[in-house]
Amino acid sequence: MDLNAALRARRRAVGMGWLWLVCLFHLAASLEEILLDTTGETSEIGWTTHPPDGWDEVSVLDDKKHLIRTFEVCNVAEPGQNNWLRTHFIERCGAHRVHVRLRFSVRDCASMRTVASSCKETFTLYYYQAETNMATQDLPEWREGPWTKVDTIAADESFSQVDSTGRVVKMNVKVRSFGPLTQRGFYLAFQDSGACMSLVAVQVFFYKCPAVVRGFASFPETFAGGERTSLVEAVGTCVADAEEASTAGSSGVRLHCNGEGEWMVAIGRCTCRPGYQPANDEGACKEIEPAPLKATEALPLTSVGAVSGKYRGKNRAALSGCFRDGENEFPEGKSSVVLFIVFIHL
Repeated sequence: MDLNAALRARRRAVGMGWLWLVCLFHLAASLEEILLDTTGETSEIGWTTHPPDGWDEVSVLDDKKHLIRTFEVCNVAEPGQNNWLRTHFIERCGAHRVHVRLRFSVRDCASMRTVASSCKETFTLYYYQAETNMATQDLPEWREGPWTKVDTIAADESFSQVDSTGRVVKMNVKVRSFGPLTQRGFYLAFQDSGACMSLVAVQVFFYKCPAVVRGFASFPETFAGGERTSLVEAVGTCVADAEEASTAGSSGVRLHCNGEGEWMVAIGRCTCRPGYQPANDEGACKEIEPAPLKATEALPLTSVGAVSGKYRGKNRAALSGCFRDGENEFPEGKSSVVLFIVFIHL
């Protein structure tokens, strides 16, 4: 049964035990794997620029007065700007879709006296896939076509002045994603068309769903899919002393990893084997221990009383088949034995 069929079956029969559905519900926090991070970089980053008088790599102080490396461009006095900045080759490390987090500032065009009418407060993000680190100063060509456009990014807030230390007043943070990725790696490029801006930090990362144990089944770490709406199926394995519930329509135990690295739709389930019970919030099965033994009060087979200095069994009639007349009497001074039967309830 495929996922869509399972979902239809769920709507028809909510009470079916073999399908446990978890939607928009986080079973575990996603894993964020970093591929590139220039945050706090102090040494030269060395990305490629085109033309040479466009983007410039400079050292500035951040808001904590730490020295960091950034890329800046501010050729607003001349129209027709087409300034490109390209990263090094970034290996995707198995990722199907990557996310780019950008920290940047943009100068308000209206706050500058000498600007062209083409002054912008935006820039454009591109990517280019490749099997090897093949880029040169001229390749890929510096234009859309070889490069795939991700988005034109606008600042939520622009600044009109800097403080006494030269730091910008307002910072923007934007996240964009793209995929599916099919080759070994990729490059990022930032195109300026006439803005006065500073690219303060670039983070490139991807999501994975973490390894998890749910419903007596273990699921492996799984890469998020190549599309925003992707659901990547992961096949689970029943934990020790658990077995897959055998019900009509069941086809294995499965979970699905969404595009944000979160586990979602679960199909099928495992249950503890006979003789075992749930433990660790359905993460394990443990053996059912037998109930402790309970002993009742000991009951004597006969009650012995003193009669004329001798001991005689009061239940003689009950013992007539075991003793002859007189054998139930014990001479004085001799030890007597009282027999008890203890009843044990299991």
